[in-house]
Amino acid sequence: MLAEVQTSAVDDDIDDSGYVSGLPGILGVIDVAIARIEAVLLALGVLLMALNTIANVVGRYLLSQSLFFSEELNQALIILITFAGISYAARHGRHIRMSAFFDATPPKLRKALMVLIAAVTAAAMFLLAWYALDYVMAQASRGRLLPALQIPVWWIIVWAPLGFFLTGLQYTLTAIKNLLHKDIWLSTSTLEGYDDTGEEEV
Repeated sequence: MLAEVQTSAVDDDIDDSGYVSGLPGILGVIDVAIARIEAVLLALGVLLMALNTIANVVGRYLLSQSLFFSEELNQALIILITFAGISYAARHGRHIRMSAFFDATPPKLRKALMVLIAAVTAAAMFLLAWYALDYVMAQASRGRLLPALQIPVWWIIVWAPLGFFLTGLQYTLTAIKNLLHKDIWLSTSTLEGYDDTGEEEV
C-alpha cells in the first residue's frame, strides 16, 4: 500500500529518481530496473543533443565552421529519445487512449478490458521488437557506415528493438498489476481516473 502511494506521488511530476514499484518481488525489481534504464537513456539523449546543437551553433557563428557530424549525431539521438520515450510514456500512462467506450463500461468490465488492452499491446510491442531486431540484423549484415561519423548504421537503430521490448515489458507489468490489485491501473504507477482540479495538461 505504501509503495502504491509513493509511486502515485512520484508520478505527479514524472520524476523517476525516487521511483518505487508497487509490484511484488522480482516483478518490482524488473519494474524499477526498466525505470532506471529509461531515465538514463532519456537524460543522456537530451543532454547530448543539447550540447551537440549548442556546439554546432557556436562553431558556425563564432568560428565559421560547423561540426561535420552534428546532423547525423542528432538523428541518432532523436531515434534514441523516441524509442526510450515510448517505454517511459507507457510507464506513466501518457500514451493517447481512445477511451469513450472504455469509460462508459462498469468498473469490473473496465478492469477486464484494461488487462486485455495491456496484454494485446504488450504482444504487439514484442512483435514489433522482433521485426525491428530482424531489421537491425539485416542492416548489420550489409556493413553500411554513416558518411560523417563513419560508424555502422545499425548502431543508431539498435534502440528501436530495445525501446519496443521495454515497452512490451511495461505493458506486461501493467497487465499483471491489474490482475494483482483491486484498482484499475493505466500503468504500473498510474491509477485510472481524471483530475478534478480543473487544471488541464498541456
